[in-house]
Amino acid sequence: MTEMKNLEREIGRFRGRLLAAAGFVLLAFSLLLARLVYLQVYRHADLQTQAEANRIAVLPIPPSRGLIVDRNGVVLATNYSGYTLEITPSRAGDLGPLIDQLAKVVTIEPRDRRRFKHLLGESKSFESLPIRTKLSDEEVARFTAQRFRFPGVEVKARLFRNYPLGEVGSHLLGYIGRINEAEKNAMEDWPEEDQANYRGTDSIGKLGVEQSYERELHGTTGVEQVETTASGRAVRRLSTHPATPGDELVLSIDIKLQAMVEQMFGDRRGALVALDPRNGEVLAFVSKPTFDPNLFVDGIDVDSWRALNESIDKPLLNRALRGTYPPGSTFKPFMAMAALESGKRDPHLVINDRGTFTFGGHVFRSSEENGTGPVDMARAIVKSSDVYFYSLANDMGVDLIHDLILPMGLGRKTGIDLDGEAAGLLPSTAWKRKAYKRPAQQRWYAGETISLGIGQGYNHFTMLQLADGISTLLSGGRRFQPRVVRQIEDSVTHERTLVSGQALPALAFKPAWVDLLKRAMYGVTQDGTSKAVFVGAPYMSAGKTGTAQVVTMKANEKYDAAKLAEYQRDHSLYVGAAPLDDPQVVVACIVENAGWGAGAAAPIVRRVFDYLLLGQYPSEADMAALQQGKAVTPIGTPRRVQDIVLPGQLPPLADAAAAAPALPASSAVPGTPLPALRPTVAALAPRQTVAAR
Repeated sequence: MTEMKNLEREIGRFRGRLLAAAGFVLLAFSLLLARLVYLQVYRHADLQTQAEANRIAVLPIPPSRGLIVDRNGVVLATNYSGYTLEITPSRAGDLGPLIDQLAKVVTIEPRDRRRFKHLLGESKSFESLPIRTKLSDEEVARFTAQRFRFPGVEVKARLFRNYPLGEVGSHLLGYIGRINEAEKNAMEDWPEEDQANYRGTDSIGKLGVEQSYERELHGTTGVEQVETTASGRAVRRLSTHPATPGDELVLSIDIKLQAMVEQMFGDRRGALVALDPRNGEVLAFVSKPTFDPNLFVDGIDVDSWRALNESIDKPLLNRALRGTYPPGSTFKPFMAMAALESGKRDPHLVINDRGTFTFGGHVFRSSEENGTGPVDMARAIVKSSDVYFYSLANDMGVDLIHDLILPMGLGRKTGIDLDGEAAGLLPSTAWKRKAYKRPAQQRWYAGETISLGIGQGYNHFTMLQLADGISTLLSGGRRFQPRVVRQIEDSVTHERTLVSGQALPALAFKPAWVDLLKRAMYGVTQDGTSKAVFVGAPYMSAGKTGTAQVVTMKANEKYDAAKLAEYQRDHSLYVGAAPLDDPQVVVACIVENAGWGAGAAAPIVRRVFDYLLLGQYPSEADMAALQQGKAVTPIGTPRRVQDIVLPGQLPPLADAAAAAPALPASSAVPGTPLPALRPTVAALAPRQTVAAR
């Protein structure tokens, strides 16, 4: 007999299950509702921001770097736009086969591969690195059509820096290059605002004006908001805050003078600094050999870097700023002023120079075998008597020499507006105690003082210091901080701010002392060591030759350049100022390993004076002789400055030439106002103690 089902019990079970299911569903919906309330109410603002961030990309807009022009408006550094082919290593996979495939679409030279490898070693894998720069429109089109084949590779539009005159003024201008790891680490200590200003920027100024005025030249980065798809493709622009271009720098440099001096050096090494003693503006800042800054703009390749970095001529060394040399006899005017200030020597006291000076049993010889005979202070400068200044140094002592000459600008930084200036060395007993560790080396010996009098021994200065010092002497103690940037033009308001002409506390030189030095240094050009160079000059100038010893000669050993390797031969130096009564330009020049000061350096300085005071440019024959160190007075008929065209420039218009006549000797060429017009960017194409005389 079949058992009857208990309906009530079954219905009870069913109801229990139904209630349990309903409770579970209710709980689930309650949880969903609670989560919905949490997300929609409490997290609304945060999630909306995240959603917008996924939809909107914020892109930095790099600013256009400011222009650099010379005092006459010639463009020295500018920008142009171009396309680059870039690879992001983290997204590109195996780089070797990828680059080989790319080379079938666009031209990739071995130089491009080497540069990319160099950049890869100093960058992070997620950074975009250029494999090719300056793509043509045809190359861009070919790659775009096959872009799907190359993950992690894209074409980008960028602004490139360009130095239209190539190597001219390269040490002065410096260059821009890719921000390296050391610079990135240094940026981490910058304020957040400054760091934000470099987002989207991968280049920074390096060396010269580009580095020293990085903040002014860089500009302010802009921001663009773009709506994107889930794949990251831009759909439309939502808002834009444009970038602010960098400010324009107006240099005090006359770039045509700069180019002329660099050409006169030829293949020789050396430096020249010309400045206006009335305001400290630098008119020429030359270091030879030079280099092409355009090599660094999109990353220099390994071979080019090795050629520059390992060259025995050291083309990357800014000799005008960082090269320190013994001054030779160009130091004698400073010694004379120190003697007058200290009262250690009456200017009329006569010393008989017989060619030798004996101290402690050691014989210090003169460059003149039989000496210069009886000389007073002025005559000693004219004839460059070594014995006179040996004796003077012995009378003064090293510490008095140091204390009196240091304020004149030697042995310390001038404060020029360029980074990396060398301080040079004006020795003292305190310096030697700090410089050496062994007690015997720390002691200053009286015999070491003798050579200081003629600019040898431990003395080492830059040409910038010598020019600044001579400016102080012949200006009667007036001093200015040297400046290569004359004005800064605001990129928005176009207002120009004068930054040169900052006066420093003057030195109290007696007018009679200054007149004595001027008369003596004028005598150097008329009856002294540079007489042959300044024959026929229609202006009066002051000068002093110097020959600086590079290697020490043994006792009784005569200097013979023919028996020495080139890098062991004496340096040729000259310092000068013109016009004599009211100097408008002061020049310090060194030609390394070129011998007598009157033979190599003085002729170059003579042409600088002719350029600035007479509007004259060397003839082709004269220029060739200067480059070989065989010129004395100008050869042939000088060319007019306004007729000379720099490489890459268009010839001047007839009316422009007529508006720039040669100036008389009394005219203040360096101080003339900037012209109203300037060439456009389009007009420039890319591109034993031995004496010292």
